[in-house]
Amino acid sequence: MIRHSAVASLALALLAAAAAAQPTREEKVRGDKTKVEAGGKWIYNDVPKAFAEAKKTGKPIVAVLRCLPCEECVKLDDDLIDADERIQPLLEKFVPLRIVSTNGLDLALFQFDTDQSFAVFFFRDDGAIYGRFGTRSHRKNWIGDVSVDGLARAMQGALALHGDYAKNKIPLAAKRGPIPEFAKPELFPTLKAKYKSTLDYEGKVVASCIHCHQIGDAARDHRFAKNQVLPDALLFPYPHPKSLGLILDPKECATILKVEKGSEADKAGFREKDRIQSLDGQPLLSIADVQWVLHNTPADGGTLKASVMRGRETVEVNWKLEKGWRDKDDISWRASTWGLRRKALGGFFPVELPDDRRAKWKIAPGKMGLSIEHVGQFAPHDVAHKAGVKKDDILVGFDGRTDLLRETDLIAYALRSKKSGDVVQLELLRNGTPKSIPMKLP
Repeated sequence: MIRHSAVASLALALLAAAAAAQPTREEKVRGDKTKVEAGGKWIYNDVPKAFAEAKKTGKPIVAVLRCLPCEECVKLDDDLIDADERIQPLLEKFVPLRIVSTNGLDLALFQFDTDQSFAVFFFRDDGAIYGRFGTRSHRKNWIGDVSVDGLARAMQGALALHGDYAKNKIPLAAKRGPIPEFAKPELFPTLKAKYKSTLDYEGKVVASCIHCHQIGDAARDHRFAKNQVLPDALLFPYPHPKSLGLILDPKECATILKVEKGSEADKAGFREKDRIQSLDGQPLLSIADVQWVLHNTPADGGTLKASVMRGRETVEVNWKLEKGWRDKDDISWRASTWGLRRKALGGFFPVELPDDRRAKWKIAPGKMGLSIEHVGQFAPHDVAHKAGVKKDDILVGFDGRTDLLRETDLIAYALRSKKSGDVVQLELLRNGTPKSIPMKLP
């Protein structure tokens, strides 16, 4: 008994020592700065310096915007920063810029999917954008969206565009977006009182950082504060091409891995192994470039012209998007969706039931069946909790609707059709017993 107790005590002591040895987030951020600056290869958090160096050398800029510490994309980042044989020779041909916060970031220049924590831009010294790299469609798993091979391909493509800029100048102009309402993140009303234009390395550096997702949150909150309906570009930002049936290879430059049968991509005539050279006139380097075009396509739809290399032939494809096409995307993985859950769902988090559980509760195909996995317990995320919603309840009706099959559909419906203070009726199954609960939206 004494021996077992001693072993257990030793194990606990070792675990405690290991935990104590783990660097804090503050230490990770400061350590990154020390490590990268000591390497001497990257310009650290100094955009003007990078553009000045590009003008001096004639090289393009590769700007890596990476929130710290994002554990999900750390392997990709390590391969980029350290000695990956695919990346390092290419880096020599760029001015490398590392950005670790969005404080002071020029939002006219840096426009990207702010729910990411790893984004790459390829710039010319005059601010022209050759392309973007960095895609995400899952909270943690990025393997199907980005790869080091894909980054190397994008870098090669950017160098080719840079070498023939005179020819590409006009089509590249569309890679710059409109002038934003707020020039820098810290100018948004919800961020203005909390953050400055630079990180506070003299104090608490982590607390001083504006994270990428906070930009999107601030843009949405600004609309909510003015009692405006969210535009689709803020509700469904940067739609993933896979939501339209176009599965792209993360190891290549906008190359099709698969086309889902019956999808918009299939109807347009895209085929497996097609290399999409341009979309809506813009040259493409990655999945992120496809998303940029989709992000700037009206929600009412339209036709995007694609130039496709199919074998040795160049083929023109007309990709028709019908009204409501954005709604097919999934926003449930996004960090920003936590704020939308509070406004639209009172703070509960539903997920789709698997087929066996649908069968158990006799939920017909095409009808709502969402398991409530989490209910916020603390303000301001506790509205559903106060109304009586419980974890493991099954949502089968929302405001009289039974056809909202995903959390994304629920949020979109509530934000588009309901106002603060409206009451919605929730139809639930609790251990098989029907429950009807009214909930006043916050």
